[in-house]
Amino acid sequence: MDVVKKKHRWQSPWLTGAVTGLLGLLVGYLVVLMYVQGEYLFAITTLILSSAGLYIFTNRKTYAWRYVYPGLAGMGLFVLFPLVCTIAIAFTNYSSTNQLTFERARQVLMDRSYQAGQSYGFSLYPAGDAWRLALSDGETGKYYLSDTFTFGGEQTLPLREAAALPAGERAGLRVITQNRQALSQLTAVLPDKSNLVMSSLRQFSATRPLYRLTDDGTLINGQSGVRYRANNDIGYFQSVTADGGWGDEKLSPGYTVTIGWDNFTRVFADRGIQKPFFAIFIWTVVFSVLTVLLTVAVGMVLACLVQWEALKGKAVYRVLLILPYAVPSFISILIFKGLFNQSFGEINMMLSGLFGIKPAWFSDPNTARAMVIIVNTWLGYPYMMILCMGLLKAIPDDLYEASAMDGAGPWQNFFKITLPLLIKPLTPLMIASFAFNFNNFVLIQLLTNGGPDRLGTTTPAGYTDLLVSYTWRIAFEGGGGQNFGLAAAIATLIFLLVGALAVVNLKATRMKFD
Repeated sequence: MDVVKKKHRWQSPWLTGAVTGLLGLLVGYLVVLMYVQGEYLFAITTLILSSAGLYIFTNRKTYAWRYVYPGLAGMGLFVLFPLVCTIAIAFTNYSSTNQLTFERARQVLMDRSYQAGQSYGFSLYPAGDAWRLALSDGETGKYYLSDTFTFGGEQTLPLREAAALPAGERAGLRVITQNRQALSQLTAVLPDKSNLVMSSLRQFSATRPLYRLTDDGTLINGQSGVRYRANNDIGYFQSVTADGGWGDEKLSPGYTVTIGWDNFTRVFADRGIQKPFFAIFIWTVVFSVLTVLLTVAVGMVLACLVQWEALKGKAVYRVLLILPYAVPSFISILIFKGLFNQSFGEINMMLSGLFGIKPAWFSDPNTARAMVIIVNTWLGYPYMMILCMGLLKAIPDDLYEASAMDGAGPWQNFFKITLPLLIKPLTPLMIASFAFNFNNFVLIQLLTNGGPDRLGTTTPAGYTDLLVSYTWRIAFEGGGGQNFGLAAAIATLIFLLVGALAVVNLKATRMKFD
């Protein structure tokens, strides 16, 4: 009876309401915090998922949904949310030069200054645990001295004219260098109200803002007088000509704007991108298909061999053949990279000794692609072999006994019984393997880094690049700046292509979704 009472006490409505209220307040605080930081999409996603979770776990009518909600929430947070973000970025000019918001980019430009007056030599003099700043005018011979201060944060130091510099030894260059960041946050104010900031390790100079903001949002360069207006089509403050048109000069950094379908049309319209994109797409499909076929073929044949009753030491062979699957793939890839080394690799040494040839595995496009397929087959066949070994156990021995009575041999048994019975259950796994190899980034990145490189392209591209590695190189290795918007557009196309190819494969094998 006490246990029952205790259980009901813990399940009382007021306790449930209190916990729900605390969770609601916490979620509300996090959502507001993310919204203030500018993470609008993540804030909305968190609000939707949290609200749904609180409703499901506090409503008796939705009791059954409590078991599926964690999975649905995880899919929404880790699958759908990144997908939506990627698609959203694909419609913007987001890049290494256009990362900031409009307000932040304008503020960065407004914070820039230029030296607009006389320079003064400065010295630091210790005053116990504090310091005193002294400026000297080399032209008039006047000295200016501040009160004591300590380093830390932005400070304004009023200076008064002094007859001479303070007594004692001034701080050396080492001390100034160590406190350079703190010194750069000081603003020295002369008696005539002139503001000075540190311009070098031994000078303070009068500075002025480089740009002045007008009421209509125009930036005016204080030195040259050039006017700049925000061009929301390209995401830059761009110079304005006398007749009101756009000039050639753009101020960096730019800001992120929506550019519609420009990134997608660029993939198909820009010859420097179009040519490598379609070539890489064809190679990606060929690579994925060949990898699936070879891994299935090798895995199936080896599974049949290690299941052969007449074979002795089958357990040892199984362990040896599964070892490539047990070793982390990145280690195997790096080992193969050394084995295929054109000058010192063991593979070329062996081929040179036997046949007198030394293939250029990393510089010739065809041999590089052959090497990639060989290595990937080695990495993938153990998985298929394990699957086939399990499926072979499910084939009734009666079929082989009946086949033997009809006089069939091993090859006939394989192609008439084993292969048809294995292919059907393997088909969904082959489709999954195709999708995985379509985006096999680790293999390409560690083995060839996409090389050898293609010539005449406006984006970095190589002959062994898959679409996913090509996208990565656009995003992080672009010579003209990292173009995340274009990379997101290609990633979106990859998602659509992989989905379409998976549907085609399912239709071709006459499989239907439940």
